[in-house]
Amino acid sequence: MPKLNLPWDSIECVLLDMDGTLLDLHFDNYFWLDYLPGYLAEHHGKSKDQCKLELEELSNQVAGTLDWYCLDYWSEQLSIDIPKIKLNVSDKIAFRPNTLEFLRSLSERQKRVILATNAHPKTLDLKLMRADFSRYFDHMSSSHDIGFPKENQEYWRLLTKEFGLNAKKCLFIDDSLQVLQAASDFGIGHILAIEQPDMTKNPRNCPPFTGIQNFSQLI
Repeated sequence: MPKLNLPWDSIECVLLDMDGTLLDLHFDNYFWLDYLPGYLAEHHGKSKDQCKLELEELSNQVAGTLDWYCLDYWSEQLSIDIPKIKLNVSDKIAFRPNTLEFLRSLSERQKRVILATNAHPKTLDLKLMRADFSRYFDHMSSSHDIGFPKENQEYWRLLTKEFGLNAKKCLFIDDSLQVLQAASDFGIGHILAIEQPDMTKNPRNCPPFTGIQNFSQLI
């Protein structure tokens, strides 16, 4: 994989997504698309395919909103304790390749580093139990604390205001093309897309954004 030369002298702050960027998205895909439908089928006397379809329909109703990412919302909708059930498969939580090496390189470059995630605070707590990267961050921000998802322009206005960021001098790395487009529309100066969020799946193209497969390309 080719090295990617970034204009580090023009970058003051690095904004990093969590799921699919720092961490392998396989855990989340497995839980929501496989384990949870099976769990619901077992407890409600339905087929796994039927439960998967019902979850998909519920998900489509709140796509792009905070509820889509909110564990409290899903616990209420499904009448189960989602955080507790996630613990059953938490052994699948894992870093993407070279994540810690990249974070250490940012520390050596003396860059300000902020976690910018749509993940619910309870999700963040669970992930840190299994893959603690907190020591490398100056701040860890959930969109639930800000009040808008990253797909919304108001999120970016409030995030940059809260942390006193110059949008043009920020590097943002995420796996969601919709989120990256929102960041670009707001004026975030440097943007990279993760080509392989789920390490069990093949890399994808990420136009119009520059994509990376592995953080080793930035070290």
